[in-house]
Amino acid sequence: RSRYTGSMSESDAAERARRAAGTNESLVQRDDGGYTVTTTVFDGSVEVGTDGNAAALTVTATVPMLDAATDDAVAPVVEEGWFDTFELRVADVDGAIRGDDAAVSVRQVGDEAVVTAEVRDLDAARAVADAVAVVEFVEGTYVEGIIPGYEYTGPVTRLIQRAADAAGGSKGGTPL
Repeated sequence: RSRYTGSMSESDAAERARRAAGTNESLVQRDDGGYTVTTTVFDGSVEVGTDGNAAALTVTATVPMLDAATDDAVAPVVEEGWFDTFELRVADVDGAIRGDDAAVSVRQVGDEAVVTAEVRDLDAARAVADAVAVVEFVEGTYVEGIIPGYEYTGPVTRLIQRAADAAGGSKGGTPL
């Protein structure tokens, strides 16, 4: 964790952060100036800002709640337990990043779980890489929480198939 002590303006930090985001292969810039993470089946975005001399990135990853990802009805108690477990697992995101700890929160919005993380680092390239790692960690955490016995839909089906392909298996069970 580098600690730069020279003089640098906040606009220099913002430019470094934008340049780092623009050159990261996992990000595509949107018309609004933010970035979309392209390495996950779920919606992931990064907003670039600064905090003094540090890059300050707001990362958002949106995943479907369990009931929204299945053809089957999911009992409310199962959905609540799944969400609580997902929230606890996502809190461990600091293990997936190289820079300073990320402040993370998870909330349910309709039929989605929305993860928001704040990543700050004096090293803009590291901050951007960490922002992408947060979204990928959320996807991996989601996969860990797939419950066997349900008929999954949409992006979850693609995740299960990708995991089965990587393991040399076939579709049918969970990747675990």
